[in-house]
Amino acid sequence: MRVLVIEDQPKLAENMKKFLELEGYAAFAVNDGKEGFERAMTEEWDLIVLDINLPGMDGYTICAMLRQHKKNAPILMLTARAKQQEIVHGLDIGADDYLTKPFDLDELLARVRALLRRQGEKTPKLTVGSVTLDANACEVWKGKKKVELSPKEFSLLHFLLRHKGIAQDRPRIIEHVWGGRDELMFSQTVDVHVAYLRRKLGKEVISTVPGKGYMVPAD
Repeated sequence: MRVLVIEDQPKLAENMKKFLELEGYAAFAVNDGKEGFERAMTEEWDLIVLDINLPGMDGYTICAMLRQHKKNAPILMLTARAKQQEIVHGLDIGADDYLTKPFDLDELLARVRALLRRQGEKTPKLTVGSVTLDANACEVWKGKKKVELSPKEFSLLHFLLRHKGIAQDRPRIIEHVWGGRDELMFSQTVDVHVAYLRRKLGKEVISTVPGKGYMVPAD
């Protein structure tokens, strides 16, 4: 799951990024409104955490323009303003939820999870063969047996299932599952996690596509 944090306070943005990464998300943080808007428009995101007061372009404008361009990733708006009319305005222009500063990082995580669950309810459970991934419950089943996966194993399987039948190369996998960390580009991290998933779920769940990467086979 890729989360974009657009927050002008560098320390707060970095704290949110690191906290979300510890919970298994591929999180990115930017401190400028224009840069945040450009990244939100040109990259794929599962959720956007958006502050209102930003240099370059404010959060209200970013939210409204993303919705005008049919960008449907859930938006969690951050605000230091507690006035009801300002909160209502944010929701009216397309924000999905709001969080008033200061807040606890555990509350941020709860809001993020709730929004992603709500987004997941719009799509059925993801399956390949006898394996089922329930994004809302964060569970994976093989037949009637629940299979325990690490957060990164779950994220990797979820990413490949969402793109069933389409080979994903290592850089794209690392970008979406590990946040594009440069030090992983030439490591065996992806291969090792694929091997773990095959061991737990069966070799047929993930196919190797020579010269292209990995893929969950289409039905």
